[in-house]
Amino acid sequence: MSFGFPTETIKEGEIKVLVPKLEAYMEKPQDYAPSKAPVFYNPVMETNRDLAVLALQAHQKTLNREVVVSEPLTGCGLRGVRFAVEVAGVSKVVLNDINPQSVKVTRHNAKLNGVEDKVEVHNLDGNLFLSQHAAPKKRFDYVDVDPFGTPVTYLDSALRALRKGGMIALTATDMAPLCGVHRKACIRKYGGNPLRTEYCHELAVRLLVGCTTMMAAKHEIGIKVLFSHSIDHYVRAYATVSNGAKVADKSIQQMGYILHCFSCFHRETAQGIVSPLKRVCPSCGAKLSVAGPLWLGKIADQSFCSSMEETLEKSSLKNKRKLLKILTLIHDETDAPVTYYGVDKICDKLNLPISSQTKVMNSIKAQGFQAIPTHFNSRGIKTDAPADVIRDVITKLAAKMREN
Repeated sequence: MSFGFPTETIKEGEIKVLVPKLEAYMEKPQDYAPSKAPVFYNPVMETNRDLAVLALQAHQKTLNREVVVSEPLTGCGLRGVRFAVEVAGVSKVVLNDINPQSVKVTRHNAKLNGVEDKVEVHNLDGNLFLSQHAAPKKRFDYVDVDPFGTPVTYLDSALRALRKGGMIALTATDMAPLCGVHRKACIRKYGGNPLRTEYCHELAVRLLVGCTTMMAAKHEIGIKVLFSHSIDHYVRAYATVSNGAKVADKSIQQMGYILHCFSCFHRETAQGIVSPLKRVCPSCGAKLSVAGPLWLGKIADQSFCSSMEETLEKSSLKNKRKLLKILTLIHDETDAPVTYYGVDKICDKLNLPISSQTKVMNSIKAQGFQAIPTHFNSRGIKTDAPADVIRDVITKLAAKMREN
């Protein structure tokens, strides 16, 4: 079949799909080919799609029944067709894209993989499509919003299109606002103040979840975050929804602020949307900066991570080792404190040689504190030790390095 533009057939997961040949849309080295192609396809997001397959399977196991899933911004249909083929218990996949070319390619890809009877494709604006599924009997068990940029535009309609106990999956690629480079844009879109700290990627997840919490509460919906991650140039969050004013109020109670001292690395949390915030660092007396309001609750669930790991073990995904490393790190940090410390950042500020992450963690543990690595940053440490203990540990390790 001819589509009037250069294409190629690729294999991802257990399926083969036709996608635009991205090389044809790279005139300059800095060109971002996926956005220039007539149908959106981003090969870099394969890990994102792999984890989405594992998360949807874990969600289906929890519901223990057949599920109807949706992707309102499907592009070439790659993610949706993978759901139809790779996830057991999916009875129907309803896909949509405003681009007529995308609809044509998606239908072709569904047929190519023998799931055309299971996959339904629409050609509507994403919000209009989701709004048409807001009635109780038309709702989905899973809605995956994976846009180019912010998912906030589709948040309200996506939440209304979910059944009780359904799951919403959100990708945000607009990291400059979320990480504090474009502060006003973040406040405008996500309703919270960001900070340019070493743990800004965790703040990005918490701002995204916080925005989702407040939007859901408007409809008397409460959320529970089961999985989230930060990889490469984006953050991703998965949450289930429950109906009722009481559960919505309970979710709002998980909101609050993070107070950060750029002078001595001290940080602390303040629970509640209207918390009276102290603005002086208790450690060094400098002015505290504030991030939020944002989500202070858990951003992953141990049993859900275990379910994803079990599915991964039985799968034949080519990135199995990479995915297992990500899942293991996230599983281990589910009960860890909010925020993490970047060993390299502290060493830079103190003008010290960079200490080994393992040695820093072992020294912190020797003093009776928790210390674990984080998937957010390869040099990051999640710990309940105060900032002065961490600075002291790093200073002493640096002194030993100099002696040797």
